[in-house]
Amino acid sequence: MTACNSIPLITTPKIVSSFKVPLMRLISVLLLLLIVSGCDSRSSESAAQSSTDSITITGNRSVVCFVYHRFGDSRYPSTNVSIDDFAAHLQYLKNNEFTVMTLSDAVEYLKSGKENKKVAVLTIDDGYDTFLTGAMPLLRKYGYPATLFVNTETVGGGGYLDWEELRQIAKEGVEIGNHSHSHAYFLNIPEQERVEKFKDDVSQAQALIQEHLDLEPVVFAYPYGEYDPSMKKAVEDLGFVAATAQNSGVMYSHGDYFALPRFPMADAYASINGFAEKAGMEPLRIKSEMPASVLVAQNPPELTVGFTNEDINTASLQCFVQGGSCETEIVQKSPLKVKLKAKAPLKRRRTLYTVTVRSADGKWHWYSHLWVRPDIKE
Repeated sequence: MTACNSIPLITTPKIVSSFKVPLMRLISVLLLLLIVSGCDSRSSESAAQSSTDSITITGNRSVVCFVYHRFGDSRYPSTNVSIDDFAAHLQYLKNNEFTVMTLSDAVEYLKSGKENKKVAVLTIDDGYDTFLTGAMPLLRKYGYPATLFVNTETVGGGGYLDWEELRQIAKEGVEIGNHSHSHAYFLNIPEQERVEKFKDDVSQAQALIQEHLDLEPVVFAYPYGEYDPSMKKAVEDLGFVAATAQNSGVMYSHGDYFALPRFPMADAYASINGFAEKAGMEPLRIKSEMPASVLVAQNPPELTVGFTNEDINTASLQCFVQGGSCETEIVQKSPLKVKLKAKAPLKRRRTLYTVTVRSADGKWHWYSHLWVRPDIKE
């Protein structure tokens, strides 16, 4: 068969009657079009095959990720987990044969062709000194790594780890991540100035960590979990491999690596039953989000989101809105596509729309979308 990139020249016979010439030319043109069409079809099939091959290489792995702040500090219940609860979390991971990874190792695992396994990631934001006194003894006991996100302006301040303490725990296998320098509310900066100030702030933190710890973080956590598309792009441009937000959910192979979800562990949410429930969750894999932005343009905001998961039991679908209730419209059952809208205007600075639903095999799947109202100060 003739290769598509070397289509033969089709010519008409030189000796034909005058009335046959137009007909022969028409036939020639039609034949040429058929050949080109066949090539385009085969090119499309090749592209589809390449896409399938890519999916085969990376698979559909998932990772459950948790975020902590303080340990054993009951003065701040909204960001604190008790030592007993944290110990129970680690024992649960051990009993249920989870592999615990740093965030960067988990990202590599998600992108790799390695064998699927149960993977959990423990992340800690802000660098409070209770990480050293409360979390580290237990991490040492279980031999588990963790990823600690540091905002460098507070290092060595009251209630925060200092550079020497950070240096020591880094030697023990704790991954140090960048959490910005100032931990500012960047979405309150005017849009035309925001991304440059954000990049300068993150770069300053990166330089200080490099100077004091002789390492260069490859993962980032947005302060307060707040970001916009330009900030996501800036994090990628600065060379990070991933960034975490504070919308809850499960990380997965083909997800957005610069808005990775994490389950918060604090106060009542940190009970062993709550932890076990989250550890067993599966991802709702996003096909489309409209709008994709976290900024509230109209209140209450409407979200239309489509998923790629098959075999979803739509009768089990639940929608939750922090501080209120949710209107749900199933636009399409398979693959699932839904419209979500709070029944009342959002009154908090940050609010989650959350969807949980069972698949045909009985497993629960989780997705949430973060909304931010920068006009509300905390």
